[in-house]
Amino acid sequence: MSLIKKQISSENLPKHVAIIMDGNGRWAKSRGEERTFGHKNAINAVRNAINACNEIHIPYLTLYTFSSENWNRPSDEVNTLMGLLAETLLLEAEEIFTKGLRMHVIGNLDKLPAMVKDQLLSVVDLTKENTKGNLVLAISYGSQSEILNAVKNISSDVKEGKVEVENIDEKLFEDYLYTKDFPPVDLLIRTSGEIRISNFLLWQIAYAELQFLNVLWPDFTKDIFFQCIVDYQNKERRYGLTGDQIQIQ
Repeated sequence: MSLIKKQISSENLPKHVAIIMDGNGRWAKSRGEERTFGHKNAINAVRNAINACNEIHIPYLTLYTFSSENWNRPSDEVNTLMGLLAETLLLEAEEIFTKGLRMHVIGNLDKLPAMVKDQLLSVVDLTKENTKGNLVLAISYGSQSEILNAVKNISSDVKEGKVEVENIDEKLFEDYLYTKDFPPVDLLIRTSGEIRISNFLLWQIAYAELQFLNVLWPDFTKDIFFQCIVDYQNKERRYGLTGDQIQIQ
């Protein structure tokens, strides 16, 4: 067991960790390669994050795999990413299943190539009975669109008499989000040194701890993840209360 992992307490683990996996292109360029080389070498980092969560029993891990804005990238890069996603699903499906993880997908899947969408839904179905953890892939995902869709659906239900306006609160609103079956995000990690959220889980991270790392995603290791958990556990989460109020609870 690594020295960093030994510092983690089992008493105060986040229930839901979300990661913005950034820096693949810069990692590749620093090696004189095309951006797609970075995407191909990011798979080990994904495995490291999944395995680290599994080892310390964090029940939900959400990975920002492909944003709605990523469709605007050069077509050859988009095609490479879609092909890599399909290939990775084929290679990793059995590993995800045998670890006892349940896979979920959030986002506008209708924009995906049919083969990729079918493979995603196949793995979701394959793992639907698993109970040892939840791997959530945010693909073709944008939080603003998710929130707008929720507003439209609530408005439609109000119009049809299914929802009373005075009954709309945070809990009801959350029931219209992609993440309605998941706990809120406790810890958001972003690699590559960039300090922004990039339209990712804007509602769900309302009270999350945020960690921005000067590490490019392909260099992400389990020990880096474990250090993030140690740092998380050393913070006092107050949810708008004072430190004294937290101590009394």
